[in-house]
Amino acid sequence: MGTVSLVTGGNRGLGFEICRQLAERGHTVLLSARSLDSAGTAARRLMGEGAEGGEVRPLLLDVTDDAGVKAAAERVADRYGRLDVLVNNAAITYDTWQRALTADLDVVREAAETNLYGPWRTARAFAALLRASAHPRMVNVSSEAGSLTGMAGGTPAYAVTKAALNALTRMLAAELGPDGVLVNAVCPGWVATDMGGAGGRPVDAGAAGVVWAATLPDTGPTGGFFRDGRPLPW
Repeated sequence: MGTVSLVTGGNRGLGFEICRQLAERGHTVLLSARSLDSAGTAARRLMGEGAEGGEVRPLLLDVTDDAGVKAAAERVADRYGRLDVLVNNAAITYDTWQRALTADLDVVREAAETNLYGPWRTARAFAALLRASAHPRMVNVSSEAGSLTGMAGGTPAYAVTKAALNALTRMLAAELGPDGVLVNAVCPGWVATDMGGAGGRPVDAGAAGVVWAATLPDTGPTGGFFRDGRPLPW
């Protein structure tokens, strides 16, 4: 079955393209979504388009649901016994209408459930399966909006949760390093998706940087923040 890769939020946009590119590299891709119907439709579409060499299979996984994440990990354990690549892609709330001092904190809390706690609980649930892999990789899809270097007062829910995700990336890299798990954060850039809106870079270009981190050699970096394979400032 080759490399087994799981992508959260894989049914559309950037996640869908990441699934495509991993499948083209021969991976068995577990395309996950909050709805099994949505995941199944997206997986069938990719297989119908001829995902050369790989296979795309749907997986029910809502990153905000503790029990659901644990159940998904159990299904992967039962079928594969390991996980080689975990791409934490699911994210919400690019809140361009908000500023830090006037932000609706309920919006911030909701964003944190998906953008921070989602990858956190997913990493916890799948850590044992990553440790069972010979060449494990974790990629947290972040954003330069979470870089403290250039941060201002806009998009507070999105920026703060992505900054926190970057911090989590550093912690997970340190904790999982002795097990050979390479953990990195990747900014795909401004991508023309439903969240990013029109005018961004092509989705395949944004996904390529994520796939680069997902397919690093064992000598590759860990605990870093990258776009297009080049380091970004924290």
